Amino acid sequence: MKTASPLVTLLLAASVLSAPAMAQRPDTRNRAEIPAEYRWDFTPIYASWQAWEEGLKTMEARMDAFVKLKGTLAKGPDAVAKAYRDLDEIGKLQYLTYRYPQLQRDVDTRDQSVAGRFQRIGAVFAKFDTATSWMTPELLLIPEAKMRGWIDKSPALKPYRFTILDNYRRQKHVLDEKGERLLSLSGRPNQTPGNVYQELSTSDIKFPKITTSDGKEVTLTPGSYAALLESAPNQADRAKAAAAHVGTYGANANTYAAIYNGVMQRNWFLAQARNFPTTLDAALDDNDVPRSVVETLVQTTRAGTAPLQRYAKLRKKLLGLDTYHLYDGFVPIFRSEQKYPYQKAKDLAMASVAPLGKDYLERYQRFVAGGRIDVYESEGKRSGAYSANVYGVGPYLLLNYNDTMDSMFTFAHEAGHAMHSVLSNEKQPFVTSSYTIFVAEVASTMNERLLMEHLLSQTTDPKERFLLLQHAVDQIIGTFYTQVMFADYELQAHKLVEAGQPVTTEVLNGIYKGLLKDYYGDAVTVDEFYQWTWARIPHFYNSPYYVYQYATCFASSAQLFNSITTGDAASKKAATERYLTLLSAGGDDHPMNQLKKAGVDLTQRATVQAVVDQLETLVTRMETEAAKIR
Repeated sequence: MKTASPLVTLLLAASVLSAPAMAQRPDTRNRAEIPAEYRWDFTPIYASWQAWEEGLKTMEARMDAFVKLKGTLAKGPDAVAKAYRDLDEIGKLQYLTYRYPQLQRDVDTRDQSVAGRFQRIGAVFAKFDTATSWMTPELLLIPEAKMRGWIDKSPALKPYRFTILDNYRRQKHVLDEKGERLLSLSGRPNQTPGNVYQELSTSDIKFPKITTSDGKEVTLTPGSYAALLESAPNQADRAKAAAAHVGTYGANANTYAAIYNGVMQRNWFLAQARNFPTTLDAALDDNDVPRSVVETLVQTTRAGTAPLQRYAKLRKKLLGLDTYHLYDGFVPIFRSEQKYPYQKAKDLAMASVAPLGKDYLERYQRFVAGGRIDVYESEGKRSGAYSANVYGVGPYLLLNYNDTMDSMFTFAHEAGHAMHSVLSNEKQPFVTSSYTIFVAEVASTMNERLLMEHLLSQTTDPKERFLLLQHAVDQIIGTFYTQVMFADYELQAHKLVEAGQPVTTEVLNGIYKGLLKDYYGDAVTVDEFYQWTWARIPHFYNSPYYVYQYATCFASSAQLFNSITTGDAASKKAATERYLTLLSAGGDDHPMNQLKKAGVDLTQRATVQAVVDQLETLVTRMETEAAKIR
């Protein structure tokens, strides 16, 4: 067992001393009965709804004033600086006025008064987007050389250098004022396919009921379906549940196909309107990511499916199954009674980030102290977990903590996001304080890796070690292989639209079923109903070309983790400083450049191959631990 550093010991002691008397999960789902230290404190954002209304009025007044700046940018650097400073002030108010109702909606989705206020914000933002569509075209009428001269000579413009000059990089894809206004007006209609999908897959869907082999009747909502796959020891029950649940989407597959075709046609329209050759190029342009990054990711992963298939075969063997199916991938091979109450999870997570240094630890301690983490499930609270930044206040973290290992890792993951926001807010001016999705999952998966290695260092029990290794393997499959397969699907489907080819249910089924066979080979029996899986993946409808970033971030954090934790003291220190610089960089550069400064080059096949090799190593370690378990 490794000994914690004196600093970690001190922080853990302080954490234990300040822990509430009730350290166990509450027995109630009544939010009012859950102690305040486990609930969000909204007062740092606004003291009351009246204060929010006043903030909204102030923001709208500033928005109205900003519109009057139209036609002034060519007057000189002072005019440009004023416009950007005014945008900053509006942006800060947007954070506050948006998050105050959004966070309160998420802890009680039944409250329609909050939902109504949240809708008001959406309408105000949409109106402002249209009213300011003139700005970029007007800015680009100023020659780039002249603008660079203004920036070099004007201290007021220096914080905006990257933001302003990036407009010139994208100039060939910016339309004139009339064109930009027209595209801005299409913003809300363009949300229609996603909204239709949301209603069909959430509001109107009727989940089936099945009776399991022990006589229990189960309604297969997403939550109960996932729970059944994890808990049902009978393979026939898992098969029955999977066929029924996925089949629910299959029953409406023609409608889902029509919606998805609408999503892709919208994407192709916007790509062509902005003069992009493909929808992928259009999706990557904002972050200046080369198309080769996604192509290399898919090609390398396709060539590296052997360890994925090896893991499936190991599971089949240890579970004692004659045939292995996708629905068998969730049932635990070994079970553990180990519980991780929230306080224990915080202590372990805090100890695990010691390699990131004293300053990071101190910030982490302040963040988890109270008021910013909504810990436990309550009636009306949305499911899942996330970290939501509020500039000028700090991040808010949502959990539905249930004392399991998965919950502990979820906490570590979201706290990684939160610390990324803390450092970016602290080190960057407002205009570059927001980091991109392309780097967002680096911080979260790094903290999961640190926690994993810390926990492995604390136990020699082969079952506990096996379960920890299995968690790490499942993360690679879920965050890397599955997301690459999803990206592969999106690429194939969008190429059909770009080529003017038909997109039907049969076509989409064929693409997805083909991918399952390509990635899993003969290690898994692919049931016919899994061809409809594409219909139940929200990212395809709500945020196309998003999922590949999970995989690139995972590959990046793997390389950074190795640099921070291996080698001599000097090299580890230098790698840690580069990593913390990345977390402090916000959006001050394109994410590929930020990662290169930290030591990661995603254009290189080796960066992706390292994840494949890591999975191979972890499966070998699992086999070693499994052999020790009686």
